[in-house]
Amino acid sequence: MKRIITFLTGLLTLAISYSTGAQQKATAKDQSLLWRISGKHMAKPSFLFGTIHLICIDDYVWTEKMKQSLANSEKICLEMNLNDPAVVMQATMGLLDTSGKKLEDYFTPEQFKLVKSYLKDSIGMDISLFEQMKPIALQSIIGTTGLNCDNPISYEDSIMKTALNDKKEIMGLEEPKEQIDVLGSISADTVVKQLMADIQSNNTNDSEYWRLVSAYKRQDLPALFSLITSSKELGDDLGVFLNDRNKKWIPRIADKMKQSSVFFAVGAGHLWGQEGVINLLRKDGYTVEPLK
Repeated sequence: MKRIITFLTGLLTLAISYSTGAQQKATAKDQSLLWRISGKHMAKPSFLFGTIHLICIDDYVWTEKMKQSLANSEKICLEMNLNDPAVVMQATMGLLDTSGKKLEDYFTPEQFKLVKSYLKDSIGMDISLFEQMKPIALQSIIGTTGLNCDNPISYEDSIMKTALNDKKEIMGLEEPKEQIDVLGSISADTVVKQLMADIQSNNTNDSEYWRLVSAYKRQDLPALFSLITSSKELGDDLGVFLNDRNKKWIPRIADKMKQSSVFFAVGAGHLWGQEGVINLLRKDGYTVEPLK
């Protein structure tokens, strides 16, 4: 179950595996992963927190202010409600290939042999488990192996556990089909090309990922945003990954926090920029302030 949650919530991590670029400088006020939302006749303030979907426990950022904000919230909202077995099942089914192709049909015989060996030797998994799945599912699994730590941790998993212990309602901003459609915007050829590059270099996301982690630990949202938006491979698809989803989320966020204090936890890449959630909420009349 933990491995399923890892790749179902891996859109940001996956996007970073396709990105390179210089980081931007941030002012002190921009250096926060946690933001307080108030105003516009809200009954109570809510909170917006930027996650990185998978991180080594030694790099895990969780301050007292973050802990208090989660504790003070009445409800929790993630990108998807992974506490709902139906949602997890729908998302898993969405990664099945219904085109009539098998996984090996996307690779040359030599490539498939290399992928098969890598899965067995590095992850201890048999490639037959992925026979009917899209290449993006395989990329998502392999993308979790470059962290160089024994026990990577998921923010979504940790936040859900706290919410369940406190008997708080868990909600989602998107349905599984919406996230699957986003993943589907990356061509199979692009996925296979990146997958083979990762395996052949034995460097799954290392340089990009650790640049991301460094910016995340500094709580440097502009730098995080720069790492994603500089992606050449994503190109015009960047809007599908971030901007389109952000715009779609704003009325959903507004509706969920109308009467309750909600702790929203979404990929940190969604927070910054002109079309980021912070700016879009401000345009919609809300006061959004960093909490340190």
